[in-house]
Amino acid sequence: MKLRGPAVLLVSGLIALHATPAAAANILANPGFEAGLSGWTCSATSGAQAVPSPAHGGTQALRATPQGNDHARCQQTVNVRPGTTYQLSAWVQGTYVFLGATGTGVEASTWGAPGGQWGQLRTSFTTGASATSVTVYVNGWYGQSAYLADDVVLDGPGGTPDTQAPTVPGNLAVGGVTGSSLTANWSAATDNVGVARYEVSRDGGAPVAVTGTSHQATGLSASTTYRFRVRACDAAGNCSPYTAEASGTTTAGGGSGGGLPKRVMVGYLHASFANGSGYIRMSDVPSEWDVINLAFGEPTSVTSGDIRFSQCPAAECPNVEPEADFIAAIGAKQAQGKKVLISIGGQNGQVQLTTAAARDTFVRSVSAIIDRYGLDGLDIDFEGHSLYLNPGDTNLAAPTTPVIVNLISALKTLKSRYGAGFVLTMAPETFFVQLGHQFYGPGPNGAADNRSASYLPVIHAMRDDLTLLHVQDYNSGPIMGLDAQYHTMGGHDFHVAMTDMLLAGFPIMGNAANVFPPLRQEQVAIGLPASPNAGNGFTTVAEVQKAFDCLAKGAGCGTYRPRGVYPNLRGLMSWSINWDRYNGLQFARSHRAYLDGLT
Repeated sequence: MKLRGPAVLLVSGLIALHATPAAAANILANPGFEAGLSGWTCSATSGAQAVPSPAHGGTQALRATPQGNDHARCQQTVNVRPGTTYQLSAWVQGTYVFLGATGTGVEASTWGAPGGQWGQLRTSFTTGASATSVTVYVNGWYGQSAYLADDVVLDGPGGTPDTQAPTVPGNLAVGGVTGSSLTANWSAATDNVGVARYEVSRDGGAPVAVTGTSHQATGLSASTTYRFRVRACDAAGNCSPYTAEASGTTTAGGGSGGGLPKRVMVGYLHASFANGSGYIRMSDVPSEWDVINLAFGEPTSVTSGDIRFSQCPAAECPNVEPEADFIAAIGAKQAQGKKVLISIGGQNGQVQLTTAAARDTFVRSVSAIIDRYGLDGLDIDFEGHSLYLNPGDTNLAAPTTPVIVNLISALKTLKSRYGAGFVLTMAPETFFVQLGHQFYGPGPNGAADNRSASYLPVIHAMRDDLTLLHVQDYNSGPIMGLDAQYHTMGGHDFHVAMTDMLLAGFPIMGNAANVFPPLRQEQVAIGLPASPNAGNGFTTVAEVQKAFDCLAKGAGCGTYRPRGVYPNLRGLMSWSINWDRYNGLQFARSHRAYLDGLT
């Protein structure tokens, strides 16, 4: 959180350009852009247009320009036949240009760097057994100049649009009861082409896509009744009506509320450094803050797993209190119902648990800090290169990359050691979470940044034990929301769009069969800078509260409309308590009063 900068995607490796193929049977509409952009859909900020020169063939070509994190994609969806091989090609100019296709069972892409002369990109794919359509796309890359594309060819037989919906699933029942989970089961639906997925809605909320005939809802509250319904959908997007609702009730015990109030304010305290905002003694932390995260515990080396924490040195913080007073003040805050956590990481604290030995050292050293200061739990604030995904690590529920697997194991061990009262929070950047809607690790061709969305498997694995997730809605580039539009930090729409993704769930890399499931409303808070000094993306009090009203009440929404209303949205996180005092306590006082006024 200190001195944070935006993360960027990296490009590595180029494919060779290919020779001209034989004439093809093209099933794309307006493949040479002679009719402008007719038949194509381009991203909002790409400035896409058909230009007369230079054109590869005919009289026009596509020209589009990446802006910020928008890589200027233009795409077209076309009907295809299942189980059929297709050849895809395009003539392009530009620094980095990508060509690909996505659909049921299809994830094909290639890229090249032809520069200022025309070069041809080619790839092929075979559609899945239930595929009825694919989306063909061409795009540039972040931070690069405009690209050109012309004579895009999809060679293969066209398909007949599928307009028939599957039958309604049967025999919905809810079982598998625990204190924090329920399992919905149903019998299979039928379809003229094939059922691609089932969509399960809980309590009328946004549906979760699954491929089998059961769904386990986890992270539920104890002794609570939940209602489920399910529908069947095919690859063409035709869906049956929902079944009648079936309900189940969790047993006593379970959940991870952490003994916190309904609406919380989380603040980071500069406990080991001053950072230009001045040192605040623990006893002087304003009462508005419910969770106080001590920033930061940092490793002795990147891969050691050995986390150390010490108070700010007197040379940097002349008013630092003696350790005994610090510990006593922590106890006094806890007596008032506050939670005090050790936050691990920050910009300078790179933590890579690459081995089992580092994992075990992490557990021992973090436990020692918690025990020494009598803390309530742990905040994971890994940034930079702490987390990443290896090539081929694409299963959200079963990650294989050691730094991911070992962190999950360490967190589960700590939770088991300290029990139900252990408070676990996380503060990732949008790059490590919501970017997963587009990118997950290095991607299918290894071209993306391997850190993309690498927090997702950790969050997913810990969702039953996670008290709060407060993603940093700042120091972020534009991020694509569930509306397929890019949203930019600093206004209410950004917070609504980013939070909606956490509470509605989202398909990873756009794949409806691979979904990050929604978190519980009480697990999610919005992360914000306390003042313009604290980070890029500062949002005014009015804009923050407008976002919260939209999410929690369904009122006053702007351009972005969330997929649901979330009355139990938990609260706000801020970097930091120190920067808020530097700014006259505007954040704490304004938002505490607002949150206390909500029902």
